Amino acid sequence: MGLRYCLIGSSLMVSELQRFPSIARWLSVILAIVWIVHSGVAADEMPAEVQAILQTRCLSCHNDVDQKGNFSLQSKKSFVDSGFVVLHQSTESHLISVVSAQDGQAPSMPKNGAPLAADEIKSLEQWIDDGAAWPDGLVLSEPVVDSFDWWSLQPIVRPKIPETKPIAGSFKMRTPVDHFISAKHAEIGLTPTTEADRRTLIRRVTYDLTGLPPTLERVEAFLSDSADDAYERLVEELLASPHYGEHWARHWLDVVKYADTCGFDKDKLRANAWPYRDYVIQSFNDDKPYARFVEEQIAGDRLFPKTSDGILGLGFIAAGPWDFIGHVEVPESKQDGMEARNLDRDEMVSNTLNTFCSITIQCARCHNHKFDPFTQEHYYSLQSVFAAVDRAERIYDSDPGVEQRRQELTNELEALNKQLEDLDSIVKTEGGEELIRLDSAIAKLQPLATLATKKPEFGYHSQITSNPSSDRWVEIDLGADTSFSEIRLHACHDEFAGIGAGFGFPVRFRIEARLDAENSGQPVVLSDFTETDFPNPGLLPVRISLPNTNARYVRLIATRLAERKNDYILAIAEVELIGNEGRNVALAARVNALDSIEAPVRWRTSNLTDGIWAQAIDEAAARQLSEAQQQRQILLTTIMTPERQTQQKQLISQRDALALSLKGLPEGKAVYAAATHFPSQGNFKPTEGTPRTVKVLHRGNIQQPKAEVLPGVVPLSSGDRWQLSLPAGHTEADRRAALARWITASGNPLTWRSIANRIWQYHLGQGLVDTPNDLGRMGQLPTHPELLDWLADEFRTTQSFKHMHRLIVNSSTYRQQSTDDNENSTKDSDNQFYWRMNRRKLSAEELRDSILVISNKMDKKMGGPGFYLFALERTEHSPHYEYHKFDPRDAASHRRSIYRFIVRSQPDPFMTTLDCADSSQSTPKRIETLTSLQALSLLNNSFTLAMSEYFAEHLEAAETPDKVTLAFRMVTGRQPHEDEMLELKHYASQHGLSNLCRILFNTSEFLFVD
Repeated sequence: MGLRYCLIGSSLMVSELQRFPSIARWLSVILAIVWIVHSGVAADEMPAEVQAILQTRCLSCHNDVDQKGNFSLQSKKSFVDSGFVVLHQSTESHLISVVSAQDGQAPSMPKNGAPLAADEIKSLEQWIDDGAAWPDGLVLSEPVVDSFDWWSLQPIVRPKIPETKPIAGSFKMRTPVDHFISAKHAEIGLTPTTEADRRTLIRRVTYDLTGLPPTLERVEAFLSDSADDAYERLVEELLASPHYGEHWARHWLDVVKYADTCGFDKDKLRANAWPYRDYVIQSFNDDKPYARFVEEQIAGDRLFPKTSDGILGLGFIAAGPWDFIGHVEVPESKQDGMEARNLDRDEMVSNTLNTFCSITIQCARCHNHKFDPFTQEHYYSLQSVFAAVDRAERIYDSDPGVEQRRQELTNELEALNKQLEDLDSIVKTEGGEELIRLDSAIAKLQPLATLATKKPEFGYHSQITSNPSSDRWVEIDLGADTSFSEIRLHACHDEFAGIGAGFGFPVRFRIEARLDAENSGQPVVLSDFTETDFPNPGLLPVRISLPNTNARYVRLIATRLAERKNDYILAIAEVELIGNEGRNVALAARVNALDSIEAPVRWRTSNLTDGIWAQAIDEAAARQLSEAQQQRQILLTTIMTPERQTQQKQLISQRDALALSLKGLPEGKAVYAAATHFPSQGNFKPTEGTPRTVKVLHRGNIQQPKAEVLPGVVPLSSGDRWQLSLPAGHTEADRRAALARWITASGNPLTWRSIANRIWQYHLGQGLVDTPNDLGRMGQLPTHPELLDWLADEFRTTQSFKHMHRLIVNSSTYRQQSTDDNENSTKDSDNQFYWRMNRRKLSAEELRDSILVISNKMDKKMGGPGFYLFALERTEHSPHYEYHKFDPRDAASHRRSIYRFIVRSQPDPFMTTLDCADSSQSTPKRIETLTSLQALSLLNNSFTLAMSEYFAEHLEAAETPDKVTLAFRMVTGRQPHEDEMLELKHYASQHGLSNLCRILFNTSEFLFVD
């Protein structure tokens, strides 16, 4: 302590000696040496508790990169230089003041976290007072959770079904589920409730399996069925219903954030999102094995290429929100464009891992996961899996054979294009500097050789063909034998597909002449350009000298046509025949042709000799351009040996034939899905399967990239190999296939626990783990870990949703009443241990669908595009969804709610009021609220009003005279009590049957399932 005060005093003396700089400088050096020798900073170790505080509570903001507040606690130098710490004086150190309460005010640091505990502050104070030891070379880093002892990461070992004693009453051991639940009851001292009555059971299980109310006829039939297996047969009937898939698909679509618009600012429509929704419905109805269901949604195009479902399932990757502006209006090269694509991959990664594995991997985007053993490198390696994927329209076919052929042709076409690209690369390499020089000259001359004037008469244009090698000809009839000494060919100019000057000029051609019809004989070849490709002449005339030529008919025959855009044509603006006196003897001559598109005034045969053609601004520049282009063609001719020309010709021929075959396949349907090949849209361009480079981003900042990553997953145990093993030259789809196989591997405990927990939750009202999207350390612990593992193993073995439904809904646990019990509530007020059934509200979709069914207006048509519950108004910027302008009497909207068109930015107000899921977020469990707005909406919404009138009309048409009793039974499934009957009839007599129907739609017995 004496040395400390001595140093402090000396430092004050130094400040006084500023008038004597040399003395002060030497004294400072001496004092620094004394401090280093006596403080022991270089030799002492930083206390473990101090290092832990700095790493876990401070480093996320105060590191060498971010330096929030111009302060870093990552390395010794940055710490010492900051001035935030006065060595040996914690009371004078700013670091201590910001983490301590001041004048009754909460500490300002940590900024986004709980204040430091008193013992943590004391440890920091002691460390500073002792000299703030910081060993040389020690650089702090945020801690990595490396513990894999968490329950959800442990291998699934099938537990033994507990042996339980018989329970008095109706709680029988009907399925293995009951043994596990009963064992927990015995452990805690809970007594299960008795079995619910049949009316309650049929309503409960019908809603749980189909999302619809049981018909009055079905309720009566079930109540009168005295067979022991009546309930089990009811379950099988419901599982076989197509409405089962519609209901359980809704659960799935909640989790994966499905909607029919993109979200964000412009919220554009996704006209073809619905095929994915229908795929999910059909998959549930088919009881598709879960592993296949998962694999189709991540890599169906790679793993099941011969099936439509292999493409349809990829709608999962594209199901979430998408930034139209960030992708289409901003190029990927700009920061906002890069950020949009980075966030898009984040959406794909988080949706995949949240949905299938119930882990919050998105927490590792900006820093290592604070609670689970997942790092930023793991997260960005998962991004790398999706690095080539975007969201776009993708073609699929309902005929597997057509899809298989389309895929085969596409793969062959890609291979041929690759060979042509390789050949082009060879040409560029061997062309060397001369080719580069010519390309540069051509680029500079082209703007100068652009169009000066152009009249509406463009020229002659043949019919369009898909075969570039099909001959096309056009002929001038001079009327009689005529002498000429030169032919001048003028190329067309057209803006179509950006071709411009030289549009349609033949790649290879010859010119023939005949005297007259009687003396036609064998035509004379005047000029032949059929052996090599002719350079595009642009806006310069092609002059062909032919001294002393005499003919009546002059024919231009194209043997290789110019490409237009995925098709081929012959187009010529003008053909001049220059006579001996310099006059164009072909002017206004008659023109014959093999074919013509004849689209006056732009295109017609007579335009070939009308004296009109496009001309360049600077003819000298145009001539220089032509010369440069010809020199380039000559250079390419020397490089393209006969063998290479033959190879190129064969490849082009094969490519054209494949393209023709591909075009000839039946046109497929489109689904909005993960895609790598699609037409460009503004700045949104396809990767063509080439993955983007993905790097770890410091704090998730696109402007602070660090090391590049390879495709990977997350480790499930210490030492687990988490980087994907992929062969050299693998495709991007191989990455997704490897991820899909990792997720569905029998040894991945997260996958099977996640889905087993979700199924249980949708039947019992709460999960065995009450955080269904998070099985990590931030989530809840399982209430019945053995039951969860048994169910997970059972599902892993059977791969059947319907098998799991049978296990659960046939159990006594599921069949219990929902009535309360004081003694049980004292021990388990939240019913975490299922001593009774949980009462629940109807979801928004179940409520709307039930009203349609009861009103006799439900259109049970399945599949197809979604129906609107709004008036759509399109604007230049974005569509407007006007719900208040929609007529609920529109019969097209009377379908199940699963088929409604879901808008992200402007969700349906009525459905939102009833706790419908937010499609921009994963909703693993619907919230249940009770608000006055819900009551008002159900009473006064235009939909309820219209359906109440339809319900009343349906009742009026019924044969029974007691309309009120029938209405009550249709809504509740039971006979009204006498006092209820009196009140309802009195109300109907005063306010009418339609208003009574409104009241019944608002009753708790209708809105809740016991």
